[in-house]
Amino acid sequence: MNNHILSHLPYKSSFRFVDNIISLNEDEVIGEYTLKPDSFFYEDHFAGNPVTPGVIVTEIMAQIGLVVFGIFLVLKELDLKFLENDSLFPLLTSTDVSFHKMVLPGQKVTVVSKKQYFRFGKLKCYIEMTDSSKEIVAKGTFSGVIKEIHK
Repeated sequence: MNNHILSHLPYKSSFRFVDNIISLNEDEVIGEYTLKPDSFFYEDHFAGNPVTPGVIVTEIMAQIGLVVFGIFLVLKELDLKFLENDSLFPLLTSTDVSFHKMVLPGQKVTVVSKKQYFRFGKLKCYIEMTDSSKEIVAKGTFSGVIKEIHK
C-alpha cells in the first residue's frame, strides 16, 4: 500500500533498514524491520553474544521515522512532480534518543513517528521503537532535512 515510497530510499540492501510501511499519512508513519542474524555488525558486537548496536537502532528509527516520512512529505509538497532522474537526499541534523531494551538478531521492531513540524524542508519528529511485545526499545526526537537533487 505505502511501500512505493521505498523505491525512493537512497540506501543499498546491506544498509536499508526498512521492510514494510504499515501506515503513512501527513502526521505519522509506522514501519517495520526485522534484524537479520547474519548482518555485518553482529560479527564483532559482541563476539559470541550478538547485540544490535545503538547506532543501528538509531539508524532504523531515522530511516523509517525521518527519511521515509520526509520523502513522503516532500513528494506531497511537490505534488508528486518528481522526475525519475532526480534524487532526494536525506540529512539527519539532530537526535536525542534514550534506549530502554536491547535488540537481538532476528527480532522484529516497529517504528512509530509522529510529526512535530515540517517547514522549509526540515522535519522534526517524535519517534518510538517497540519490539514484538509492544515494549519500548528506544524513543526520542529526530530532526533532519530532505534535499532535492536535480541530475
